[in-house]
Amino acid sequence: MNPVSPLIHLVDDDDGVRAGLALLIGTVGLRVAHWGDPQAFLDGFDRESVSVIVLDVRMPGLSGMTVLQLLREQGADQPVVMLTGHGTVDMCRRAFKAGAAEFLEKPVDDDALLEAVLNGVRAHVQGRAREAAGRDARDRYAQLSAREREVLALVVAGLTSKEIARALGLSSRTVETHRANLGEKLQVQTLAQLIRHYAALVEAHAAGSTPGTA
Repeated sequence: MNPVSPLIHLVDDDDGVRAGLALLIGTVGLRVAHWGDPQAFLDGFDRESVSVIVLDVRMPGLSGMTVLQLLREQGADQPVVMLTGHGTVDMCRRAFKAGAAEFLEKPVDDDALLEAVLNGVRAHVQGRAREAAGRDARDRYAQLSAREREVLALVVAGLTSKEIARALGLSSRTVETHRANLGEKLQVQTLAQLIRHYAALVEAHAAGSTPGTA
């Protein structure tokens, strides 16, 4: 088994439930970590890992809803699949509002659980990839001069080198030099790649400043 494959955390105070779910999840080649104590899980959980959390709602001590809320308050981005033997519409609504990826009732259907876990793994892997692309875009953007950032925004807006030269009061040759520098610093070779890079940067700044203002 790949030692760096995604890890599925089973947080449930029922040993039998954890054992059964672990066997089921193991059939699709995923690693499983067992947690009978929700507080021990919170203390030992690696928030940097690519993982999915399968979390029982009703447990002694901390409830599953409390654990979910604490995870989100602490910035954990792992998808959480909530399990309950006594589900209500209100409980389901509160779970999704708190950030749960899925809400399933016990006894859990095997196919439904596997689908929820695998969807969670895919979502987390894709989310981490987007974050990495965003960090890379910001790092490269930080290397650009103020003028190069202006040229970049106008290139992405669809202006030609001559139009950019007129807009910025530069010579066409100077604009071409800036465009060449953009390609080198951003490590792109085509206009399409440049636009994709800029799009990743815009997404990375969606919750903060926008390109050209930072």
